[in-house]
Amino acid sequence: MSNTASDIAAAIRSRRATACATTEAALARIAAENPAVNAFTDVTAARALARADAIDAQLAEGRDPGPLAGVPFAVKNLFDIAGLPTRAGSRINRERAPAPRDAFLARKMEEAGAILLGALNMGEYAYDFTGENAHDGPSRNPRDLARMTGGSSGGSGAAVAAGMVPVALGSDTNGSIRVPASLCGVFGLKPTYGRLSRAGTFPFVSSFDHLGPLAAGVTDLALAHDAMQGTDPEDPMQAQRPVEPVLPSLEDGIGGLRIAIAGGHFAQGGHRAAHDAVALAAKALGASRVVEFPEATRARAAAYVITAAEGAALHAERLCARAADFDPEVRDRLIGGLAIPAAWVARAQRFRRWYQARVLELFAEVDLILAPATPVRAPRLGQKTLEWDGQSLPLRPNLGLYTQPVSFIGLPVAAVPLWPDDGLPIGVQIIAAPWREDLALRAARVLERQGVARL
Repeated sequence: MSNTASDIAAAIRSRRATACATTEAALARIAAENPAVNAFTDVTAARALARADAIDAQLAEGRDPGPLAGVPFAVKNLFDIAGLPTRAGSRINRERAPAPRDAFLARKMEEAGAILLGALNMGEYAYDFTGENAHDGPSRNPRDLARMTGGSSGGSGAAVAAGMVPVALGSDTNGSIRVPASLCGVFGLKPTYGRLSRAGTFPFVSSFDHLGPLAAGVTDLALAHDAMQGTDPEDPMQAQRPVEPVLPSLEDGIGGLRIAIAGGHFAQGGHRAAHDAVALAAKALGASRVVEFPEATRARAAAYVITAAEGAALHAERLCARAADFDPEVRDRLIGGLAIPAAWVARAQRFRRWYQARVLELFAEVDLILAPATPVRAPRLGQKTLEWDGQSLPLRPNLGLYTQPVSFIGLPVAAVPLWPDDGLPIGVQIIAAPWREDLALRAARVLERQGVARL
């Protein structure tokens, strides 16, 4: 059987496979692969098997469990899972009381027939781009176990790349879905800010936080995206929009779409493979025009000011009471955030509004923009620096060089894995105007169908 969610669901719904057998096989893969990869921090086997049994019973009665019938999935451990403390990658949070119910998106996935197998490793409090957790150990890249998964949704990327689950949920504040997708060589979707409810998840930077899927294929991203939509009054930042499925238009192709390449900041620095991957995608999609995000480098700086200040405010009490229980690298960045003057934050927010208006003007001229997802392929575990535009930069805060100027203003992005040579994979961002996830995924599907983007 294929390892994609769409094929698994089709086999189970047609009774060519059972949810119980599929779940048992997935749990066996986790048992075999996770000791080396360290993607899962919690495995909810008893719950999953009970859920699988219920789905098989529904099918035996002639009832349709939903479009994700029997599909195994897992969630980053900042999502609430009933009966587990929501650790958010931290030592402190694992002392919390168990969550009374699942996060909204986990519930939506199960309503569509999916089966939750557990919680996934992540960078502490999501303030991380490496996937190296000081408390649970690093998630390891299945492409090369000596390398990083990227973060902070590192366990999510690793679980999909290792074939433990076809779909995993993550969060993306400054790039935490797109960076692991790039380094692990899987597909990812950061929806428009406000598209999906964040209720039942531990926050990082509320004004930037997005939730979305990583998956084994584009159809799987579309299935998960469509299943998770729905109005939730418990997330006050969620936009009040109707459900807008993307799956029906996935095979419509790119005829008539105006696709451009991001220049300026996005064409600078980084490994040659990052730019070769964009060139491959551009050729396959017929993109030749170059557009420039105005002041993208400044946008990244403003994103860091807001991230540090908002994140520090969230954790101020914990920092005062239990500083020694933080990962030192996370702790020090949060303490630095406490020292940022309010005037700087206000200035960054003013710039953010200006920048958003200027970028949206680009989408009057083009429909999609291609950019690298990361400046390098997966670094080695423990690596501390990367080279970018002639500079040696600290690696941990700079793997998001190309993602932060995009999430800063909440644009939807599909991340697709490319292999520009015989080396490791590296991702390309397909960036769309707000609420046009459908266009980004249509272009991603073309690349997948042509064999340019692949797991």
